[in-house]
Amino acid sequence: MNVQLSQIILNNGLTFLAVVTAIVLGFIGFYLVKLLKDLSELAKNTNETSIILNTELKPTLKELNDTMKSINSIIQSTDEGVGSVKTSLENAITKTKAFSESLLGGFLKGFMTVFSLIKRK
Repeated sequence: MNVQLSQIILNNGLTFLAVVTAIVLGFIGFYLVKLLKDLSELAKNTNETSIILNTELKPTLKELNDTMKSINSIIQSTDEGVGSVKTSLENAITKTKAFSESLLGGFLKGFMTVFSLIKRK
């Protein structure tokens, strides 16, 4: 009877272990399915977000590109304007320098003439 009782206790223990293992595997399976569902929703939301960003970002980038082209053309025209002003100023300074040199030269020549006349008297 002793052997039969230990066989029954062993069978009860193994049955309990099998039931508990089945319950644990059921919980793990349930949470695994839930995890896969959540990951699927996450992938779907990520895809929708990337589509939205793509559709919103393309016009924005195109507008930014057009704006940069406009700014570039303004800068180029300003650069050309500055170059023409610089050339005009250089020409004006050259002419002013030539005029002042001739005026100063004439003044010095006249002064030397007057000085030499005063010196002779």
